[in-house]
Amino acid sequence: MDAVRLIVASRRALAGSEGGPRIMKEAWQAYALAQAIGSRLAVSGPPELRGEALGLTELAGRGCGVLDTPAIDMADLRAAQLTDLGDARKALVDLGTLLTELGMALVAVASAADDEGTYWQCMEAIDAADESRDRVREMLRRLAARDGEIRERYRAAG
Repeated sequence: MDAVRLIVASRRALAGSEGGPRIMKEAWQAYALAQAIGSRLAVSGPPELRGEALGLTELAGRGCGVLDTPAIDMADLRAAQLTDLGDARKALVDLGTLLTELGMALVAVASAADDEGTYWQCMEAIDAADESRDRVREMLRRLAARDGEIRERYRAAG
């Protein structure tokens, strides 16, 4: 399945989640998907994105690592369903939106947490979401700069 469809599915699942444990499970899924997208971009994406994509992979992995690993059937693991990036720009825009929504959902869980363990898991996961989103923004900036250079060369040649 392509990245955009998986991101849309993650956004819907996150939006439909009620209660801290369900939101944290969806957060883990979102980080695993971001990690898979980052890995795919690092290997086969535009060369300008490879360094930032590796950084996204590491940060999203940290997001998964700070949260308790949920019991998920392999068939339900969205990251494992990633077969195609599709339009890298669209995937990155949508991933940035997912990471923003994820951060907000985790703030709500942290605010309502009854125990320190959950609170600190959420705080670390929020940091990972923010830093991952920064990497996504940088990749979008690099794509825009590359496209501007291509347009400029085309105009100069034409």
